[in-house]
This record gives sequence, structure tokens and C-alpha cells, in this order.
Amino acid sequence: MSRRGWTLFLVMVVLWGIPYLLIRVAVRQLDPGVLVLSRTGPVAVLLLPLVLRRGQLDLLRRHLGWISTFGVVEFGIPWYLMSTSERHIDSSLTSLLICAVPMFSVLAQRLRGSREHIGARRLTGLVVGAVGVAFLVGLSITSGSFQWIGLMLVVCLGYTIGPIILATRLSHVPGPVVVAGATAVVAVAWIPWSIMHWPVRVDAETWASIGVLSVFCTAGAFLTFFELVKEVGATRSVVVTYLNTALAVVLGVMLLGEPLTTGIMLGFPLVLLGSVLATSRPRLDLEVAGDANRTVHQ
Repeated sequence: MSRRGWTLFLVMVVLWGIPYLLIRVAVRQLDPGVLVLSRTGPVAVLLLPLVLRRGQLDLLRRHLGWISTFGVVEFGIPWYLMSTSERHIDSSLTSLLICAVPMFSVLAQRLRGSREHIGARRLTGLVVGAVGVAFLVGLSITSGSFQWIGLMLVVCLGYTIGPIILATRLSHVPGPVVVAGATAVVAVAWIPWSIMHWPVRVDAETWASIGVLSVFCTAGAFLTFFELVKEVGATRSVVVTYLNTALAVVLGVMLLGEPLTTGIMLGFPLVLLGSVLATSRPRLDLEVAGDANRTVHQ
């Protein structure tokens, strides 16, 4: 990847690595549907005035169909299912299941006949990263968890389709337009449910978690992710889920007093190695880029 690609990638690691901790705090008091509204509503309020000020409202209207579809498959449904599942399975297993997204993405790319090249080096990186995540969080599947694991696989499917929509249908639409429209559609859709399930009391810790989830992990993260998809492609961009899980485990050790296990010490280096391999350019691309660079400087 380019230097800009790596910068965007690392920013995404942070912005999508901390939500596991924050969601765990928020769902103690909030219904999962209320949490979806609480994350998307403020983002729409923040970004829609920007879209209006830039005169891009007509652009939003013209692409509202695909923008709405992106919002539904990327967070409208997945965030509800994820928050619901985290009430029944632990966050480590949730993180592990989310790391199926790169595999789903490779399969989707094959099915749709994409021209984005996936060589042996990147496939090796995907496998190494998956093994590293398995070491990091372990497997805690029990007989009562299969239903929630199924829901998480639906989340993975949404997280796979979302970047493809960005890359193929919305790559020419400015990020703020996409995020503002998508969050507005999802927020409006969840208002009736949230009215019926709004909690009697919400404490300061929950409000703080919602604020960070909304402003940084949603608005900031999706604007950054939009640029990442345009910079490195849909398949390569979802590899960020590996390091997200690694960061989530580290935060658990540092902030929640979870044990520093042998699995963490073995898995974290594998996650790093897998991410480097899976996000690397094919050698042929590097050779072409090098030839082009030499030609320019001759």
C-alpha cells in the first residue's frame, strides 16, 4: 500500500478497535436498536448541514438509493445484530467472528468477477491473520451460542457488501454525502423502535460511550474508511478487521484487567504479519510502478 493507504489503515484500526469496549458499556442500559439510533442520529445532524453548505444536496438525492442500501447493509442491520449478540456471547468471540469479513470479501470478489488481483502473498496474509486472531481470542463456542454466531455471520456479510457498494457504486460521491445520507436514513428508520424502547435512565458513562461511538467511531471512521476503500480497494480495506481485534484485546488487558495470555503473545505478531502480507501489492504491480517511476525521472 501507499503511505497514504497505510495512514488511513492505521487510523481505522483505532477508530474501529475501540467500539467493542464502548458497545459493551452502552448495552448495559440501552436496547440495541436505541444504540443504533444514538450512533447514527448525531452523525446525520453533524454532516447534513455540511452537505447543504457545499451545495451537494442534489447529489445526495440522485444517489439516495445506493446510499440508503449502503447504510442498511453496513450498519443499519449489522449494528443491531452485533449489539444483540454481545448480550449473549463474549466480545472476544464477537471479534473473532468479525475477522471472517476478509474471507467473505475474497469469496465475494471471486463470485462477482472482480479484476482486483489477489495473489498467493495476500491469500497467505489472510490465513496468517486468521490464525493470529484465533490465538488472540481463542474459541469459546458453546451449545447455546450458535444462534448468536449465526447473527454475527450476517453482520460479516453486511460488512462485506458495504465496501463493495462504496467501491463500485459510490466511489465518485464525496464521503460526507454518503455518510450523512446513510446515517440519516438509518436513524429515521430506527426512531419508532427507539421511542418504544427508550430507557428510563441513562448515566454519564453511557452518554460518554455514545458520544465517542457516534462522533469518532461512526462519523470519523466512515469518512476515513471511504477514503481507504478508494485508496486500496474494497478487498484490501477490510483486512483492517484483523488489527481491530488485536487492539480490542489489548484494551481489554489494559483497561479491564483481562489476563495477558500465551495466545495473545503468540497471536498479536501473527496478526501484524498477516495484515502486512494481505495488504501488500502484487510483485508485478510493484515492478510496473518502479518502471514508471524510473521513466519519469529519466
